[in-house]
Amino acid sequence: MPAPWADPLETALWCAAQGWPVHPLSPGRKTPAPNCPDCRDRPHSPQECTCIPAGHWCHGFHAATTDPAVIGAWWGRQPRFGVGVACGPAGLVVIDVDAHPAPLPTPDRLLPGIHIPDSVCLDGLRHGFHSLAVLAALRGRPDPAEDASTLRVRTPSGGLHLWYTARPGQEWRCSTGSGAARALAWQVDVRAHGGYIIAPGTRTASGRYTVCGSVRKPAPLPEWLGAELARTGHRPVPPPPRGASPTPVPSRARAAVIAARGGRDSAERALATVLAAVVECASAPEGTGFSEKLNRAAFTAGGLVGAGRMSAEAAESALLAAALHARPGQERRCLAIIRSGMGAGSRRPLDLGERR
Repeated sequence: MPAPWADPLETALWCAAQGWPVHPLSPGRKTPAPNCPDCRDRPHSPQECTCIPAGHWCHGFHAATTDPAVIGAWWGRQPRFGVGVACGPAGLVVIDVDAHPAPLPTPDRLLPGIHIPDSVCLDGLRHGFHSLAVLAALRGRPDPAEDASTLRVRTPSGGLHLWYTARPGQEWRCSTGSGAARALAWQVDVRAHGGYIIAPGTRTASGRYTVCGSVRKPAPLPEWLGAELARTGHRPVPPPPRGASPTPVPSRARAAVIAARGGRDSAERALATVLAAVVECASAPEGTGFSEKLNRAAFTAGGLVGAGRMSAEAAESALLAAALHARPGQERRCLAIIRSGMGAGSRRPLDLGERR
């Protein structure tokens, strides 16, 4: 059955019919449609939000749905919305191959975990298509970029999305090809649980996401690629035991928190919890709700500052350290979110409910 890639509403309904939950993207952009004013001004988790059960699109892929009535209402309100697909609930694993001009990394970062001798000449490698082809060749497998058995989507920047379905019992995590903690190959990202992918036919300011070939359905993830994902840390981490400490924040951020809190443990824990959510956004360059999580952390920090629990300077330093860990090189954007969130939070001093 041919898929209707030209009209966003038809595309969204077609994706939903495949069992893939969809959510709106801002017109002409790759990012989710913005939250409602209340969700922007009052940071909270998607699980706590009343907008999602009410059928609103707040919180990006967390609001994704297959309900035709909700989809019709969303795109009826803004026909120019792009279409995002929540990969985890859809059971999708998408290999996102980039072709961005960039300096070649050191051999240890080209294919993480695979030793490349210094004697091997890498001069001809230019982008993710090359690093993925090298990985496949080392494993004696065909180049996935040439896999005509699955849905392939060309991106406006010249990259390629390879859509696959996770095999029964498999669950994979997102990553970015430049990530230090988890990566499949240089300039090769992974979209899976905790992220979303842009549906074919969606148009951004850079151009349209276009299907390659005649295949319209994802094939099962090749076993050898699954083995590589497992080798490179894309398996989910089991949830920590109840009462365990949250994910550690970067040392610079933690030091700033400790300096700011003046020895008050509850203030440190309150900020460290929301900072940890920001740090975890390092798992993928988009689709993690980074702006929302940073705004929430800044709102919390502003509340602590307003309550006299830490200085504004130290709180901002802690927030910026965590933000730049997740989004290196985006200092201006991060500072704008931090200062806006702290300003709003400072007007609502945070009562930690403890004796002082």
